[in-house]
Amino acid sequence: MPVHPRSSRAAALLLAATVAVTTAAGTASALARSPRPAAPAALDGVWRMDGYGTLAVVEDGGRRLRTYETTRVSCLPGALTAARTDASGPFRQEGEPAVTVTPQDRGTARLAFADNVGHRTLHRVPALPSGCRNAPAPDPAADPRTVFDTFWQTYAENYPFFAARHVDWNAVRDRYRPRITTGTGKAELFGILSDMIRPLYDGHTGLVDPADPAGYFSGHRQDTVIPDATARARIDEAVAESVTKAGAGTQRSWAGGKITYAGLPGRTGFLRITLFQGYGESGDFEADRTALRTALDEVFTAARTTGPDALRGLVLDLRLNGGGSDRLALDVAERLTARPYTAYLKHARDDARGPRAFTPAEPVRVTPHRGPVYTGPLAVLTGRLTMSAGETLTQALMQRGPKPTLIGENTQGLFSDRLMRTLPNGWQFWLPNEEFLSARDGRTTYDGTGIAPDARTSVFTEEDLTKHRDPALARALEVLRGAGH
Repeated sequence: MPVHPRSSRAAALLLAATVAVTTAAGTASALARSPRPAAPAALDGVWRMDGYGTLAVVEDGGRRLRTYETTRVSCLPGALTAARTDASGPFRQEGEPAVTVTPQDRGTARLAFADNVGHRTLHRVPALPSGCRNAPAPDPAADPRTVFDTFWQTYAENYPFFAARHVDWNAVRDRYRPRITTGTGKAELFGILSDMIRPLYDGHTGLVDPADPAGYFSGHRQDTVIPDATARARIDEAVAESVTKAGAGTQRSWAGGKITYAGLPGRTGFLRITLFQGYGESGDFEADRTALRTALDEVFTAARTTGPDALRGLVLDLRLNGGGSDRLALDVAERLTARPYTAYLKHARDDARGPRAFTPAEPVRVTPHRGPVYTGPLAVLTGRLTMSAGETLTQALMQRGPKPTLIGENTQGLFSDRLMRTLPNGWQFWLPNEEFLSARDGRTTYDGTGIAPDARTSVFTEEDLTKHRDPALARALEVLRGAGH
């Protein structure tokens, strides 16, 4: 779930949202087109990304990459300053996922991050705008009016959901902008910016002052209380107890307990995943992916997926999944199918083409794992604490055959990656700028409302926890018994 950006992870959060979020790479024909061979130096120059309000600069013979965050009223140095020693390999920034930039022709290229899905389209431009060439570093003494204008404009150009959330963003500016003067204090300014986005009730919106531990605001859906460490521990204990009561033997765990598995009677498996990141101390994506693959290899063995002792049903518990890497989420989907299919489509606001324009929608595919895969009946447990990558996995599985049964509550409704930005005074803020579209019709989104279950039950209510009940798990086992037991 959305967490307070830790100082040790600030660069990762900025990188993940500023440059790593995925977007469309063009039409299907463009996606299928093979990149033309090009010398590394051919990448040198300035590139504008479709959507995301970002400029990328490649220099030093194709060996260095840096970004700028832009709006119509601002340009600030971005968080990405990556380099490569191998002129044909990926760009790397310490502690961050690898970045690849692939030329398509002399005027376009594609950018991708290892921890994400899809690509971003780059278009060559003659030079950096003068406002970027002279862009100052963030300064705590920056004019509060400039801070306000950058904040408002970034949302105006990138946020897709004002109409859906019944917020008139122009009226928000008209209400709050007159209150801002050169003498507006930090606490008052922080309160105003927070109040501007509070009515969005969007868990992928937020603001933080890295220099002030108390300077933090994050939105969330009105019906949701984000559990603290004590509440999460209580939920973890309740789930473990429910699985034991259901007849589980040994419950195995990986990644510090973020991944658990147990075998239930009737050859039913129970797989619980609470996060798609942070599986180790390093926070490194490749280490996370290795840890997940190790766990999935030990869960989806040949014995459990084929033959007389194979699983007859699987429960996938995502009720307390706070998200993380969409790429890791798809790694799970790829263990649950024997056929390739489209999980969903993604596009991003592209204000350069109009206030309601988006980048071309890019299909995101699920490709079966090259090894044992489970293809039998599947029940997925969801709730309002199923967020972000937990939801994109749920959406991907909706296209699986056979279709899973979703049990519990609506998911949170947070699909877009967080576009992370820096304000002129050094504060950081984030917002969603993408829509995840249904693979069935290419139009439907689940932002705000979340994905509805097929079978509705209570999830982690106080009454259920107190009385040691787990209606969602009980219903899942009932469904699976009817499906194939």
